[in-house]
Amino acid sequence: MSLLDLTIRNVKRNFRLYSIYLCSMIIGVIIQFTFLSLMYNEDVINALQNRQGFQTGVLVASAVIFLFIIFFILYANSFFMRQRKKEFGMYLLYGLSEGQIVRMVFYETLVLGAVSLVAGVLVGGLLSKLFGMVLMNLMRYDQTISLLFPLKAIMVTAAMFFLLAVMISLQSLLLVNRVQLTELFHAKHKAEKPVRVSASLALLAALLVGTAFVIIGSGKDSIFWQDYMKLSLWSSVIGIIGGTYLFFRQLTGWALQTISRRRKYHEGNTVLWTSSLRFQIRGNTLNLTFITLFSAVIMMLMSFVTINYQVQFEAVGRNLPNDLAFQSLDPSTNKRIDSLIQQSGHQAEFHLTQETLVTSPVTAMNAAFDNPEYFTTEVLLVAEKAFNDIVKQRGDGQVVELQGQDAVALSQGSDFPRTYASGEWPSFTVKADEEATFQLVQKKDYAYLGWASDPVESMGIKPAVLVISDEAFGSLRAHAAHRTFEIYGLQDADTAEELSKQIHAIVTQTPGAYYSSFADVYSKQIEGSSLMLFASGFLALISMFALASVIYFKQLREATDERQQYAVLRKIGVDNRQMKSAIRKQLLFVFMPPIVLGMLYSWLIIKSYILDSVQDFPELPGIVWSIMGIFLLIYLLLYSSSASLYYKIVNQRS
Repeated sequence: MSLLDLTIRNVKRNFRLYSIYLCSMIIGVIIQFTFLSLMYNEDVINALQNRQGFQTGVLVASAVIFLFIIFFILYANSFFMRQRKKEFGMYLLYGLSEGQIVRMVFYETLVLGAVSLVAGVLVGGLLSKLFGMVLMNLMRYDQTISLLFPLKAIMVTAAMFFLLAVMISLQSLLLVNRVQLTELFHAKHKAEKPVRVSASLALLAALLVGTAFVIIGSGKDSIFWQDYMKLSLWSSVIGIIGGTYLFFRQLTGWALQTISRRRKYHEGNTVLWTSSLRFQIRGNTLNLTFITLFSAVIMMLMSFVTINYQVQFEAVGRNLPNDLAFQSLDPSTNKRIDSLIQQSGHQAEFHLTQETLVTSPVTAMNAAFDNPEYFTTEVLLVAEKAFNDIVKQRGDGQVVELQGQDAVALSQGSDFPRTYASGEWPSFTVKADEEATFQLVQKKDYAYLGWASDPVESMGIKPAVLVISDEAFGSLRAHAAHRTFEIYGLQDADTAEELSKQIHAIVTQTPGAYYSSFADVYSKQIEGSSLMLFASGFLALISMFALASVIYFKQLREATDERQQYAVLRKIGVDNRQMKSAIRKQLLFVFMPPIVLGMLYSWLIIKSYILDSVQDFPELPGIVWSIMGIFLLIYLLLYSSSASLYYKIVNQRS
């Protein structure tokens, strides 16, 4: 019998075991091909404004996703190989060399890889159309996506999985070479020792985790972070990492020990599931600690990216509130630009010509503008009426009412906008031909002109603007330089990139002239944040499957090791219902703590340091909980599958 014949017989005889491994590989192919096919889909590429950035981003993201697929598949293969140690021992006993066994495993991997590639490409191709439509919807582009199977995507996916097959063969070689023949037959008889638990260490675990919760939950404005930032940071890190390790090493062990000392311990099936868990603590501690921490990181990443995407649409509008704004040039040039706008597909909904006064600050800029390094060093003064005219066109209800020397600082991007109480008004002095001092009645997180922009380099710097009363503006008008701006509201401003390029080329012929266009930033920001969200979703999906598979495969391996014990339990009268109940409780105790603890960590950090800073978006907490709910669902599905398969394994007759 040739090695190829033996390979085919092995696959047929152990189809149930191979099916678990095959499913892992198919999932990997589907995710990789679906993602790569979008990079080569002409419909997707043609809809984008920043095509080069998109392809670079997809390439980097696909490489990261493939690393997680490697981890996922290699861990599955490790489980697969350990389940077959006795089989390999028989082959060695019958005279096969280690090289022949590894070659047989390589053939098996190629067969499974070929099946996975065909099935994964077919399913992935269908899903790529769906996910392409999802991506276009995220970017808010109205683009039809065709059902395509790009040859380049197929070739790259095939090359990646051939490389993975080679890596699997090397891993198999190491696993076979690492053990002796006698060890292959008796590998399943090695039992772990129960960990010694201590009530004081269990209390320390609760104390460390509790301390981290208190410090993190206090928020960034608390005394912990304002006055003791380094100490708080280290306390939080040690509390989370050390507390999580001790939670699984000591606190759970102490809880199980406490349960075992109860009077009614031997009633029902409690003894069945707790006794097994006490012997698994040593082997599970590092795995569960890593899974908890990494799950928290993945959920935080996904939540942050989703929040970033959700606020991006409004954020671009806040950063560049005018569809088109530029410093007024000579009449003929202004007329030429106006003609370009009228001839484009983006008709002007309104056009305002507004005058400002140019001054230099005498008072330190940070008195009126947060993060003054992002603002121009000169301060523009705009009249109350002119400002309110723009506000009415925008329809956002930000009108002001000023008198005398009152002023409002437009500190767009401020984390702490403020309306000052009467009598607490800070003063702010500017100078033109003479000095003028104003009383700041409000610091607004709002923009009059917004960031200067560029079709290529995106945002530059933003003008510093004070809104002053019409009376004060009229008094200063004769003592300051004037600067006029042309401000347009356009139809379909988000797709006006070509028009923006044409006008930008004209305006920038005047050195230092201000220019800002909503379209310059919108497409880059939205495409970038959409791609980041899309890629993060794939990364989170495969990483959560990889993390959950660590528990999944370890529990199935332990099921195989415990088959003999369950056979004894059947002989002494334990029925199937009691067995199933004990297995479900045992696996629930292993599957749920990592995801629940990870959810608590991630929610506390996201809530205290992100959600509290974006309270203008009340829908965000629900979105974050939805993300965490999806991760919890993945774990529940794997828990259910693991419990079912665990029972089948231990119920097999040896």
